[in-house]
Amino acid sequence: MNRVHTIVAVATAALASGSAIASAQAGGAVAHASRSTEVLLRHTNLGSILTTSSGFTVYEFTRDHGTADNCVRIHGCAQTWPPLETSGQPKAGPGVKSSLLSSIRISGGALQVTYAGHPLYTYSADSRGATDYVGANAFGGSWYALSSTGRTVK
Repeated sequence: MNRVHTIVAVATAALASGSAIASAQAGGAVAHASRSTEVLLRHTNLGSILTTSSGFTVYEFTRDHGTADNCVRIHGCAQTWPPLETSGQPKAGPGVKSSLLSSIRISGGALQVTYAGHPLYTYSADSRGATDYVGANAFGGSWYALSSTGRTVK
């Protein structure tokens, strides 16, 4: 009988430990998500453009008007061109004007980074440092990069 109690105690401890690990991992994800997104300026063959802190080009969508994200309203658009999200006030890297950085609330409650009033996106098939998709036409509009002044880079 003692052996059964020991096995039950060990199994209970393992389950509790697994729950604690899962909670810690979930907490880690939340802690990671709470960091603000940083936007950087990178020199490319197109000139200096805005990128994520990981070096991925960020894009504006010509179908957006004002600070409204219209991509989220088009089936499949947000999966191909995910919004650049943040959990807090976005941060400006060197050469990026913090006064032009802001965010908007999009469907689902997430915050999307904006620059000079343009909602920002990444491209799901992009590779770090690529500019091949600047000027792409998809989902009824064009996808362009932005300069540090907030102007379109084609």
